[in-house]
Amino acid sequence: MRFVDRVAIVTGGGGHGLGGAIARSLAGEGARVAVADRDRDMAESVAAAITAAGGEALAVAVDVRRPDQVEAMAETVFEAFGGADILVNNAFTSCPDSILDADLDDWMRDVDVILKGAFLCARAVLPAMRERRRGAIVNVSTVNAHTYVGASAYSAAKAGVESLSRSIAVEYARHGIRSNVVVPGTFATEAWELRRQRHPDILDRLAHWYPTGRIGRVEEIAAAVLFLASDEAGWITGATLPVDGGLLAGNPWFARDAHPDDQPASGEEAQ
Repeated sequence: MRFVDRVAIVTGGGGHGLGGAIARSLAGEGARVAVADRDRDMAESVAAAITAAGGEALAVAVDVRRPDQVEAMAETVFEAFGGADILVNNAFTSCPDSILDADLDDWMRDVDVILKGAFLCARAVLPAMRERRRGAIVNVSTVNAHTYVGASAYSAAKAGVESLSRSIAVEYARHGIRSNVVVPGTFATEAWELRRQRHPDILDRLAHWYPTGRIGRVEEIAAAVLFLASDEAGWITGATLPVDGGLLAGNPWFARDAHPDDQPASGEEAQ
């Protein structure tokens, strides 16, 4: 039970994806968890599952792009649980785009949710962490921040989160606060299952690009987040941890199979 007497906030924590898995895993190891999500029903569903399993959780509806809502979220958590020891910045949105064809509003939405949201959430909890002289921020990035995937705003925003995390790490290390990044590769989600309905072989094709020969499991990503949030990682800050089956080490062109709808016709591929 690594997180007894710890309070964790997980943004994008609703539903059956990574955020929900992280929230449930933290609660399973003793943390009191604030499940923060723009969709209140999804947040309440995860919080209810945690409570039913014997944990303690609070659902909070928040649009991380809105400073007032983020501050209200933090105050709600502080009042309910007495502070915050762990922040997991997981909220995201992604609109695939071509740079020339991208809608500016969609492009900025991705940046605002991912990068601005991570900044606002960190800024909301840092004073409380500084006062307690302990805190762990884990920022969820993606391999897409390091290789082309046809989603320029998403990739750029995630790369920005990695830089932001390093800034937080250096600025607040003397206050007992750590900030690190987890960089997931492809892992099974409901979104990928929807793509699979259009392209039945897509996950097999993606697995081909991973040195491990398979895509990841959500619990493997959650385990890395919990490690960086725990005291076991007490002297790790400013780090970026790929959890990607070796993808970034060996196969940067996997994105050709990640977006089959965007591929050139036969014979038109660049050599």
